[in-house]
Amino acid sequence: MPHLDYTQRALRFVSRYPVFNIILTQIGFWVMANSILALLLHLMYSSVHVNVPLPLPPELWPTMLTGIILGILYGTVLGITEYFLEKQFFRRRSLGVTFLLKTMVSLLSLILLLALVRFVLFDHLILPVFMKGRSPLTDESWKFIFFIFLVYYGLMTLVITFITQVNKKYGPGVLVPLLLGKYRQPKEEERIFMFMDLQSSTSIAEELGHLRYSGFIRDSFMDINQVIAKHQAEIYQYVGDEIVLSWRMAEGLKDLACVRFYFACGEQFAKRAAYYEAQYGRLPFFKAGLHGGKITAVEIGEIKRDIAFHGDSINTAARIQSLCNKYQKSLLISKPFTEYSEFNKLFNAVSLGMVALKGKQQPVELVSVERILV
Repeated sequence: MPHLDYTQRALRFVSRYPVFNIILTQIGFWVMANSILALLLHLMYSSVHVNVPLPLPPELWPTMLTGIILGILYGTVLGITEYFLEKQFFRRRSLGVTFLLKTMVSLLSLILLLALVRFVLFDHLILPVFMKGRSPLTDESWKFIFFIFLVYYGLMTLVITFITQVNKKYGPGVLVPLLLGKYRQPKEEERIFMFMDLQSSTSIAEELGHLRYSGFIRDSFMDINQVIAKHQAEIYQYVGDEIVLSWRMAEGLKDLACVRFYFACGEQFAKRAAYYEAQYGRLPFFKAGLHGGKITAVEIGEIKRDIAFHGDSINTAARIQSLCNKYQKSLLISKPFTEYSEFNKLFNAVSLGMVALKGKQQPVELVSVERILV
């Protein structure tokens, strides 16, 4: 197996274990956050104990253990809640409503887990094992501890929400390399690009009007997003009614996921045919062009930062997609993809021969992929 970098491993893990990924992310963050809080509380207790003798000497491990257990439980609850509510409920709600409901879920979870810590873990585990049955905390003390957790968890929720949103912008596995400066200098990579453009977009916009048309594009892109992780794709750009996707070469060629992705989008639209017919009177249909090769990736911008790809490969993919209308084809790919050993067993395809592309001196052999066989 070829060496996989951090981004590739992250994409593969997210695609295989989406629920587990969210839960582990939440657990990891809250265990770390609670460990920091436990250390701060221990230092504060120790500083008071130096001047005012307290009932028990300061010990870090009971507080740390409580924090870790609470982090695991809280992270698990939030991870499961986020995945299922995001998929079933939050998907079409406004950001304000989503934030309010998530806050309420977090607050309720925090109250229940603190009650668990107070009346179960502390009384039956921490107190008898680590404190010999002598508790330094009164009921009044627990009230203050609750408010400390409430304020601290509120701040930490903002932090993890920010991290999550940034991760969603760049995609799984990109945030860490970005923070480490991987793309500060131009970096050469081998990638596959697919340009997907909505068929008959002008006539659809005239028929639906700009508001319903925007809703149509939004729903189409959301359904495309549902199959992205499974096929290890990355979203590069949204441009009007066009979406540009990218694969690292090894990921895209594995079982020809980059070609399968196009047909998976069609299947996703078909599953939601009743919704589209009821809302818009039609199903989305995208035409696409696919090409791969060497490109340069670099972090650009100051006011708004992003990772940009430059090179002939991405331009060629765009040119190939632009020929779909001319040849009345839905998916055009360059010839090298057909050299994959299983290509003819997986797809029914027709060669269009050597075709001159705008801006390129050398013609490119194009293949129309008509349908998927397996």
